[in-house]
Amino acid sequence: MAVLTIRNVPEDVHRALRVRAAQHGRSTEAEVREILAAAVKPESRVRVGDALAAIGRRVGLMDEDFAILEKVRDRTPAEPPRFE
Repeated sequence: MAVLTIRNVPEDVHRALRVRAAQHGRSTEAEVREILAAAVKPESRVRVGDALAAIGRRVGLMDEDFAILEKVRDRTPAEPPRFE
C-alpha cells in the first residue's frame, strides 16, 4: 500500500479532521483515507461489470445465450506484447 505525506496542513483543518474522525469513531489517518476514497471513487461512478450487465438486460440476453457464448469462447491465452 502506498504512503502519502501531506505537509503544511493548516491547524484549523487538522483540528476539524480530528473532530470528524472522532465523530466517526476512526483515527485521523483513517478518516483522511475515507475522505480521499470518497473523493476519487464516488458511489455514483459507473462500474464496467454493472454497465455490461445493464446492456445485456436491455438487449434481452438470457442465461442460455451466455451458455452458448461460453461454448464458443476462445480460451487461447493472449500473447504478451513484444517491445523491440
